[in-house]
Amino acid sequence: MAVLNITYQGNSGDYDLEIDYAASDADIRRIAVEVVRSGGIRGLHLANLPDNAFANYVVDRLRAPGGEERIYLRPKVPFGAPGGASEREALASSGAAPTRGK
Repeated sequence: MAVLNITYQGNSGDYDLEIDYAASDADIRRIAVEVVRSGGIRGLHLANLPDNAFANYVVDRLRAPGGEERIYLRPKVPFGAPGGASEREALASSGAAPTRGK
């Protein structure tokens, strides 16, 4: 089991996800649409959320020091690059370890 964190329109929340941590990014995006449509995350309930709402979102997989598997679905940012120095520095300061990337 993993925790899925979805950020949408300035709000975010966690959802306990009963899925393989290595599920495809497309599966994560599809599941996120259904979770938000159903109101599965408090404060993120949009019944008419478009199917492609998360098409340009980034899927990050991180493992916490205690072993917790977390999947983050977030908007792309206009600076830096995934796996770049700034991301590695942020991960190092948080204590989380990336499970893929450079």
